[in-house]
Amino acid sequence: MAIDTEFMTERRYQPMLCLAQVALRDSSAAQGVRTEVLDPLDGAIPEPLAAALADPAVEVVVHAGRQDVALLKRTWRTQVANVFDTQVAAGFLGHGTQESYRSLVRRVLGVRIASAESFTRWDRRPLTDGQLRYALEDARHLLELGEALEGELERAGRLGWAKEECRWLETVSDEREPDALFARLSGVARLKPPAQAIARELVEWREAVARDIDRNAGSVLPDHVLVEVARLAPRDRRALSDVRGLPEATLHRRAGGLLEAIARGARRPAPTLPPTRPPATAADAPLAALLGAVVRHRALEARVGAGLIATQDELVQLVSSVRRDEDPRRLRTLQGWRAELVGQELLEVLDGSRAVSVADARRLEVRPRGGQAAG
Repeated sequence: MAIDTEFMTERRYQPMLCLAQVALRDSSAAQGVRTEVLDPLDGAIPEPLAAALADPAVEVVVHAGRQDVALLKRTWRTQVANVFDTQVAAGFLGHGTQESYRSLVRRVLGVRIASAESFTRWDRRPLTDGQLRYALEDARHLLELGEALEGELERAGRLGWAKEECRWLETVSDEREPDALFARLSGVARLKPPAQAIARELVEWREAVARDIDRNAGSVLPDHVLVEVARLAPRDRRALSDVRGLPEATLHRRAGGLLEAIARGARRPAPTLPPTRPPATAADAPLAALLGAVVRHRALEARVGAGLIATQDELVQLVSSVRRDEDPRRLRTLQGWRAELVGQELLEVLDGSRAVSVADARRLEVRPRGGQAAG
């Protein structure tokens, strides 16, 4: 089955699921596809559908589905298994790795979809006929698109690769974990341990407030202001008012709770920050660029989006890992289908057993050193 969602994120603590559109094959339906629109705002959890999403025997087709999957998992309290993402799949067929849904439907199915309702207020009721038609059409074409792409992938021998790449979607989540939020705070590593303890407490306080009022956490206390409050550790309202950038609403309505959180943080032990990655050396950059050329070369040959294979940051990590004599096979670039396509070749470039040069036809050539060209 295919599933698409409409949601609202503006000014909310977490995105709100407003609509879910489902499509599945049904020989008795028009054009052989049955589509349904479910309204989650009535508060009900469609348990049979939630169970189907978690069933590994049911393939769930989405497009750019990270947000959809995370939202469904949280809102309907279910797992989502056997995901097939048409945007990911398109990257294995020579399309862009960020191809939009409408562009992909037009290129693959030859169908033009109107986008008049794409920025509508999906949280308002009642829904208009135009909104419902838009939602139903999206789901119906998504099922067709998934089937068409799977057929192309199978003929190209890339279906296994695409399904392997889609598997990570089963693990996504939009739950906000305080430890992870704390670790991502810019500048928190430069704070002294007592201030880090206060920052960790402030993260937890901010999350609780934002959840209660259903507002974006940054509107309660922006990250950079949170770090500054932790550094200064103000003890009274007057000192708190001197913190630059503190939202007026937080100062006027929540100063007491904020000061209590600062006091609690001063009593808690300093948190443990995750280890930082060793910095790359100046010599790593040209080697990573060389690996990037090899990746793009193989990507063009295989008609696979280069961005799917490895990012520049991942290639820098690979070079740095080899330089430090660490086992690089823990890195994503050297696992699964990536290892099959280019991973081993990248290691051979780094150990000098494979050469990269320009052939007579002004094309890149990658070959064993002293041997015949591999392409």
